[in-house]
Amino acid sequence: MPGDKRFPYVTFPLLPPLLAIALCMATGQVLPGLFLGIWVGALMYSAYNPAIATYNVLDWYVKNATDPWNAGILLFDFVIGAWVGLLYASGTIHALANVLLRGVKTSRRAGLMSTILGTIVFFDDYTNTVIVGNVARPVTDRLRVSRELLSYIVDSTAAPVAGLLFISTWIGFEVSQINGALTSLQKAVADGKIPVAPDLSAYSMWLSALPYHFYSLLAVTLVYIVVLTRRHFGPMLKAEWRAYKEGKVLRDGASPLMPTEEVLGAGPASRKQVSHWLFIVSVLVLLGMALIGMWATGAEELERFWETPFMDALSNADSSKALLLASFSAYMVTLAWILADRAMSLAEAIKWTIRGMYLMVYANAILLHAWTIKTATDLVGTADFVVHSALAAGVPVVLVPLVIFLASMFIAYTTGTSWGTFGIMMPMAVPMAWTLALSQFNGNVDIAYTMTFATIGAVFGGAIYGDHVSPISDTTIMSSMFSACDHIDHVNTQLPYGTLAAFTSILLYVLFALGVASPIILIPVGIVLLIIFHYLLSELYAKKTGLPPIVPDYKAS
Repeated sequence: MPGDKRFPYVTFPLLPPLLAIALCMATGQVLPGLFLGIWVGALMYSAYNPAIATYNVLDWYVKNATDPWNAGILLFDFVIGAWVGLLYASGTIHALANVLLRGVKTSRRAGLMSTILGTIVFFDDYTNTVIVGNVARPVTDRLRVSRELLSYIVDSTAAPVAGLLFISTWIGFEVSQINGALTSLQKAVADGKIPVAPDLSAYSMWLSALPYHFYSLLAVTLVYIVVLTRRHFGPMLKAEWRAYKEGKVLRDGASPLMPTEEVLGAGPASRKQVSHWLFIVSVLVLLGMALIGMWATGAEELERFWETPFMDALSNADSSKALLLASFSAYMVTLAWILADRAMSLAEAIKWTIRGMYLMVYANAILLHAWTIKTATDLVGTADFVVHSALAAGVPVVLVPLVIFLASMFIAYTTGTSWGTFGIMMPMAVPMAWTLALSQFNGNVDIAYTMTFATIGAVFGGAIYGDHVSPISDTTIMSSMFSACDHIDHVNTQLPYGTLAAFTSILLYVLFALGVASPIILIPVGIVLLIIFHYLLSELYAKKTGLPPIVPDYKAS
């Protein structure tokens, strides 16, 4: 462990996140579970002094709430809530649902529409959850697609897609992490510790590692398989049958993270229903201003941001500020349209604005707790404990991608952050793979490149899996939020699907260790295995529950 995390007393680095996750899953209550996990972490960090621990917890909350990036996301959520409140009360969401239902009249098509939309909105995972959740929800509700399935679609086309595409808010951070690892290898050459370092740019390394990013490739593929076949297993099978038979998109007693109907009512509140074009225009404003905001916040000069190439700016963009700008712009366009259309008075519009902001109180509370438990896990050394345990194993280099994948999965799951896991694992994983390959294969640079590419892909894939299925991940929380799904229901139904894609990825890394190193072979094998496992699990779970594995395709009358 690093020197600043070697305490003069016994600590249990895995306890805070595992306790929080276990309590969340066991009780169905997210906030108490997260708070106890945070407090236990603070207790250990404070030498088991409960008074100091309580003070530290409150101090961490303040610091996380006032962090510029976090504050921007919290404000973004409140403004998005205000926007949704106006859209819902004005009836434009209902009008759009009626238009979409003319062409999308079955539950399969509703699911496919949501999946394609999630794949298209690829440049940022947060923007993805906002747009896909709000656009698709009215349609999927009417066509009896469960909120659990919608939130799975939203979550699985957010981080996995953003982590794969060439133009996204992720690529700049990912490339920067690889570049840092390459710098350390170049220094090792200068110090005479290794004979040679990679002679490729960080971006070229990222591109070459993409085919080994098995988890995201398989996770996105699985969404399409699930939506098209309508075969389900695990809790999702019961959720989909409930929605199909009873028309209940939420289970009885569920607490949706964005309780739209509970707060805003069952239908429009305006004097007249506003055209569906308001929804379309405001979403386009949200999308366009998000891109412009990322361009502007990443440019060398804000006043003349267009002079900086878009791709260069994207790698330095502040997505928090960009999303806040985008949400505010969309809200102002919506407010102006409603007032100009005389659908509401200003007083009525403000009333529904406040109610819309209230939608986000619970979700923002969970986000603040999720950020704070990361503070606790950082200070007690959760990730460092996992990394040093993996290093102590001393594995052969052919197993390094597999070991790195497993370690990244666990770190991201217990800390709730993929980017944090990138930052922890990449500086260690790349030098480890490159150095071990050179020493174990007599300086063979070609093998060293292959091992390093696979290891980079393993870091990204493992981190995104852990982030994807963790109940304390911000993207998991936001997927529940904008799909208006009960958060624990979303986690419980998504976990089996994410784990299936991760298990298949593990098998591919095992094949890699056995000598099948070509992605041209591994990726098709992975897709075939995914299809087979999905079919077998749906059949086995159907026998266990007595429900047919295929949910019928509901058709609107």
